Amino acid sequence: MTIREVQCAAACRRLKRDFPYRWDLNPYRGCAHRCQYCFAVYSHKYLESASFYDEIFVKTNIVQRLEYQLSRPDWPREVVNIGGITDSYQPAEAKYRLMPDILRLLIRYRTPCIISTKSDLILRDFDLIDELSRKSFVIIASTITTVDEDLRRVLEPGGASSARRFEMLRAFSRTKACTGLHIMPIIPYLTDGRDNLEGLAAAGKAAGVQYVQAATLYLRGGTRQVFFDFIRRERPALAEKLRLLYAPGADRKAYKDSLYQMFSAVKKKHGLTDDYAAIMRDRLPRESEQLSLF
Repeated sequence: MTIREVQCAAACRRLKRDFPYRWDLNPYRGCAHRCQYCFAVYSHKYLESASFYDEIFVKTNIVQRLEYQLSRPDWPREVVNIGGITDSYQPAEAKYRLMPDILRLLIRYRTPCIISTKSDLILRDFDLIDELSRKSFVIIASTITTVDEDLRRVLEPGGASSARRFEMLRAFSRTKACTGLHIMPIIPYLTDGRDNLEGLAAAGKAAGVQYVQAATLYLRGGTRQVFFDFIRRERPALAEKLRLLYAPGADRKAYKDSLYQMFSAVKKKHGLTDDYAAIMRDRLPRESEQLSLF
């Protein structure tokens, strides 16, 4: 793996699409978790790098640039999504330790945030996140796709085990942070079984998560090649079915409708909601009159 130290012009990037948040912050580009379905593989083409998993870019000045943004009188203190492109707690963070100083700035400027990770390295910063959760709105979420650890090892070889991720969520449920389970993506014919979704929902409920979200596999740009190389290598019997389902122009509506109907039943059974935006709308105004979400 190659580490490249770079400078960024700005820490927080204003998003153009409609999300329940307006800002994205990524201390790293590229990701060593090597998830075989990662939607962000396309992002490396802008860096003139062909190796999303093996060439990690570290924004070494991101703390200074973040303080510049947060300290401005016109900073709206809106929700910042941390790690929307790559995991902020991937292995490089153990060395560079960017997140503790980022969290200290969020505490100082009472800025709400969302952090989603597949690593329990985030527990290193438990006390800082606990403090932030008492001063502003925080979501700690983990993407967990399967309860089958053998499958998890080949699908997400660099991430923490699913069990360790659930334990991490359980730990943060003791703070004032909102915790969430992201079942993203649900992979057709591989992780879309009722037993898997039931197992994830039950484990999330036991870990005290306040919401669960799910989304189906979306193959964009270089992700398609990475994913189908993985399927041909690890699950060749599924290659043709997936090729047909994801053929250009293929109609996946019937598949999605059936899947989301099942997921809705699973959520209801375990008393979980998928409306984290409603949680944010409910809690943000009470944090500060200066916070604005929409």
